[in-house]
Amino acid sequence: MIRTKTNPSAGDMVDYIQRIRNLREDADKTQAEIAEILGTSQTMYARYERGANELPVRHLIALCKYYRVSADYILGLSDKKKSI
Repeated sequence: MIRTKTNPSAGDMVDYIQRIRNLREDADKTQAEIAEILGTSQTMYARYERGANELPVRHLIALCKYYRVSADYILGLSDKKKSI
């Protein structure tokens, strides 16, 4: 599981919750559409965006592939969307 910014070990890491929301909105997709891609419910995906549930690694990988961005970008470890 990926820890949210509220986890003390996450330090000053950029909030991945905001990144996944921004990516979805920039792609003009609904939560339901992204949930379908991930094979989960809209309710569960909404919980990821609110930080109520942690994003599973398998969903992180799927989001990286779908949006064609690096995991480092989603996790806030880099501001570059794609790796070199």
